[in-house]
Amino acid sequence: MSFRHLSVTDQLLSQMDKALRTLAPGKVCHQRPSPAQSVNEADMTDAERKHAAGLMRVNHSGEVCAQALYQGQALTAKLPRVRQEMEHAAEEEIDHLAWCQERLENLGSHTSVLNPLWYGMSFGIGAAAGLVSDKVSLGFVAATEDQVCKHLQSHLHELPVQDERSRAVVEVMLEDEAKHSHAALQAGGYRFPAPVKGVMSLMSKAMTKSSYKV
Repeated sequence: MSFRHLSVTDQLLSQMDKALRTLAPGKVCHQRPSPAQSVNEADMTDAERKHAAGLMRVNHSGEVCAQALYQGQALTAKLPRVRQEMEHAAEEEIDHLAWCQERLENLGSHTSVLNPLWYGMSFGIGAAAGLVSDKVSLGFVAATEDQVCKHLQSHLHELPVQDERSRAVVEVMLEDEAKHSHAALQAGGYRFPAPVKGVMSLMSKAMTKSSYKV
């Protein structure tokens, strides 16, 4: 039975289950092994480990937002093809979510306490974009992934040089996110103008600064 043919109650329960699995520590399982799995842990100072953890916490929060965004868009997408693409993208992002969570645990740190807020906001934005049109929804995915790529690229420069485990995770994430952006545009996504991307960038910076600390 397709998601669209579920009752309103069943749809709400399904979304609640997905939200809990995304936000609850240890509930996310990856399909692909972590890129950090075959890399040895490096010696780092406490300050370096804290900084690396802050950056990976930002990345984890970004993946929480991605899950919520895609789920919200899948809920309101008009074409079955677009809905399936959103759900498929969300499944691929689960690997990123799990990898970041594992890396944070290795670094002796935690996920952001603000993740429920980011999830709720992103789900609402995704659902609203889907209500406008599938073209806008796909365009929003492309624009969002572009912002994520910029953050990941900056993190590759900011991570401690010897932290090859975190770097391995970020590099694969960057490759995947770029593919998602390209796929969204190829599927007919609207190319957002620079002013809109500028506003999205400001919102993204607010999220990253907060998640880095808590």
